Amino acid sequence: MKDLSKDSVTWLEVGEEAEGQRIDNFLLRIAKGVPKSHIYRIVRSGEVRVNKGRVAAEYRLRLGDKVRVPPLRTAERPSQASVPARDFEIAWEDEALIVIDKPAGVAVHGGSGVSFGVIEQLRRARPLAKFLELAHRLDRETSGLLVVAKKRMALTRLHDQFRDGGIGKRYQALVKGRWRNELQHVRLPLLKYLTADGERRVSVNPAGKPSHSIMRLLARWENFSLVEVELKTGRTHQIRVHLAHLGFPLAGDDKYGDFSLNKDLQKAGLRRMFLHAARLVLPHPLSGAPLELESSLPAELRRFTEKLDRNETKDYGQTF
Repeated sequence: MKDLSKDSVTWLEVGEEAEGQRIDNFLLRIAKGVPKSHIYRIVRSGEVRVNKGRVAAEYRLRLGDKVRVPPLRTAERPSQASVPARDFEIAWEDEALIVIDKPAGVAVHGGSGVSFGVIEQLRRARPLAKFLELAHRLDRETSGLLVVAKKRMALTRLHDQFRDGGIGKRYQALVKGRWRNELQHVRLPLLKYLTADGERRVSVNPAGKPSHSIMRLLARWENFSLVEVELKTGRTHQIRVHLAHLGFPLAGDDKYGDFSLNKDLQKAGLRRMFLHAARLVLPHPLSGAPLELESSLPAELRRFTEKLDRNETKDYGQTF
């Protein structure tokens, strides 16, 4: 990346990584730390030009465009050396996307008290990659399939597919209690709010956004059930809140779960939230070819279900 804080004008040529991006978002990305108000001012004033002509903030860049960027005073960036490179297990990779099998305990990106996450570590491990962007999110304690785009066009189409329900997402979740229905549709509206401490939370509320989960019973023991959750909408903490509201808190959930139970589970060997993104079904963002990807339960979750098999009577499902 060129230094935009020097005194002279910088000319940038648009490559595949920025093709189709709005000029304002492009500038905000390359000039991190510069206030949005300043970015919009230099676009409106004509200090930013594309192919020597003035453009509006909504202009979408084309491959090969020449962008004039005036000198910008950018904020001091943290040293990249502080982000350790990391190779993650790959479920799928081609020229358009990477699907990572994310371990639990790793944030997908830095922020909110986390200095770096999967995307920063992946970029560090692949310094020659021109474009790597998250197509969606997983909670820090959720393991499983995570999609990263390698091209701007792929990212745009993936965002559309996730928003419009074109991607099938299925999770496996262990809950407290005996789940009764083999198949159950859960339609409960979800509303975001902040606690007194400023922490983000979600609750079932008539004023919230429509949210739809499909629950399928996979296994049931005396005190626990394993369910598959298919997401038809992708609201924040949707699975965790729907399950807790129904009286089946997710094992190990430190926000909406049974806190007394969680302490007992830690002593029994379950030291994380039992939620795993197990399956993705999607049309390839560039070719449209169908992709079906699966991730097996991680070893620590599988060991706990095996312990349940030994210690509790199972009356539904197969032995793991």
